[in-house]
Amino acid sequence: MENKFITWKNFVDGFGKEMVSAEDVFKNMVKSGVKDHCLTKMDFTFISDSKENLIRLSEFLKSHYPYTLREVKKYGTLWEINGETNEIPITKDNLLYWSLDMYKRGYEFDSTLDAYGGFFDPKEPKFPDLDASKAEYYFDKGLECYNNADLSGSIFNWSLTIAVDAKDPNAYYSRAIVKNELHTWKSALEDYDKALEIAPKFASALINRGGLKDENGDYQGAILDYQKVLQLDDSDIEDKQQAYFNLGNTKLNLKDKNAACENWKKALELGAKYAKDKIDEHCK
Repeated sequence: MENKFITWKNFVDGFGKEMVSAEDVFKNMVKSGVKDHCLTKMDFTFISDSKENLIRLSEFLKSHYPYTLREVKKYGTLWEINGETNEIPITKDNLLYWSLDMYKRGYEFDSTLDAYGGFFDPKEPKFPDLDASKAEYYFDKGLECYNNADLSGSIFNWSLTIAVDAKDPNAYYSRAIVKNELHTWKSALEDYDKALEIAPKFASALINRGGLKDENGDYQGAILDYQKVLQLDDSDIEDKQQAYFNLGNTKLNLKDKNAACENWKKALELGAKYAKDKIDEHCK
């Protein structure tokens, strides 16, 4: 059943507008003197027609993000809740992904992100430490954020990792995963491309990139990525299992059931028990 305040159609229709809004807010912040990576707190407002939904949203945000939330209040015929983030390193992309993260969280609790803005001291701006020695710290912090479901926080930290060490394939790979979760698959694909430019034999990145290509109709591109994994001498058995399984899925999308079954059976032979359901369904 669709949410009654913000439906999936509302969410999809508003996604592009949210991206434009983030760009406009960033431009205004630049005019006010913000520089890239300036540590800035964002204040924000969610609205809903249900007080209970905003209370649940507030509890979720406080549990998973280092944010401060205020009491839910009546706003005309609706309800609203205001909050404030921790200091985040503002860039055009960081603000975009923070807004998409909040927009997504709002939808999950039948609410919508209504307004936000940043406040900082242009006379005494603060910036994160971008010394080369901080790369591992920011990468680990990104993992911590991701494991705690703070999606935008993970992007902030992996972007800082890249700012410190632009040759870290794991930072691009990890950031790509989150970008895809935030429905920006083209940007995710660019990060997978970068990870593989640095580390061409990065099997997990090849598998993920292949899956992303498959989901978006580039079946031949997906096949090439899976075949590259299978051609690697040092790929793990789990990677080969997944490559054969995914290759089967792509072959099925191409209406080649025989080739799909052949690849699923190879995955099963290598120990991928999850391939059996596909075989039982399609390979009788």
